[in-house]
Order: sequence, then C-alpha cells, then structure tokens
Amino acid sequence: MAKALKINHVTLIVDNLEKAGDFYKNELGLEALPAFRFDYPVMFFRFNDEQQLHLSEWDDRTSFRGHICVQVDDFNSIFFRMKALGVIDTAPWGKVRKLPDGAMQMFVRDPAGNLVEMSSAPGAEIDPRILEDELYEEGLYVSGRNDFRGDRSDDATLYHKHP
Repeated sequence: MAKALKINHVTLIVDNLEKAGDFYKNELGLEALPAFRFDYPVMFFRFNDEQQLHLSEWDDRTSFRGHICVQVDDFNSIFFRMKALGVIDTAPWGKVRKLPDGAMQMFVRDPAGNLVEMSSAPGAEIDPRILEDELYEEGLYVSGRNDFRGDRSDDATLYHKHP
C-alpha cells in the first residue's frame, strides 16, 4: 500500500487574490513563487523547501472551522500585529491559548475569511502581556459537545521530530 509522505501544498480559496497575496507576503513573510499558467487567478508561496501555499480566486464560501496551521518564528510579534489588524477570531476555536505540549496557538482570518491557526514551537518564550491579554484563556478549548470519539493522549503534540 502506498503511504502519504508529507503535505506538499495547501490551497486556500480567496475572493481577492492581490489582497490575500499581500497578507501572506507582508504579514507572514512568505516568498512568492511562479505558478503554472492556469486560466484563473492563482499565487504560489514557499513555506520552506518542501511545502507551499497556493491561493486561488473563486466565489466559493469559506469554512467556519476548517483551517491550516502555520508555525511562526516569533509568536509574540505576530500576536500583537494580528491584534492590531483586528483579525484574531475567537469564535470557532476559542481564545489564544497555550497547549499542553507548550505550543501557543491563535486563530486569525485572512482577508478572504480563511481561518489560519498560528502556533509557536513548544517552549518558545512568550511575552507575559499575552498571558494577561483579554484574548488569552488558560486550558484547552471546550466545545460543550461531550463527544469523546477519536484517539487522545496526555502526550499529544502539534510538533513531531524527524525520524
């Protein structure tokens, strides 16, 4: 049986390619790459040597909870920048939090309304002002659904080491 090796790219649907492209380039520091010669508006961005983000302009509706998660190199500065932009969204998954593995997480909306989770590496130094901010809350998000299907562990993490 074939095995999936890694995520090559994620495509987000946007309603204004240039506005969304500016967000990912200017706010998240992604490098623009040439895209294939599609007959619709598209931009490619490099996350690293193996992963890309693709933006494609369509009239589709965005998801309320579906998201991509990106690790950022400076959670402190991105938190304060996203707060200043007013794009932190606490409705789908709650407030900014520290996860049990030590990683920080927050959710923001890009200009097209796509949900993007931003996280720090576990153990990253966090500005104490974030932990005192009205957008921060201790503990895991609680939905109130009380449906505990799926595998769970006290050792769960967003970050796995390479073999």
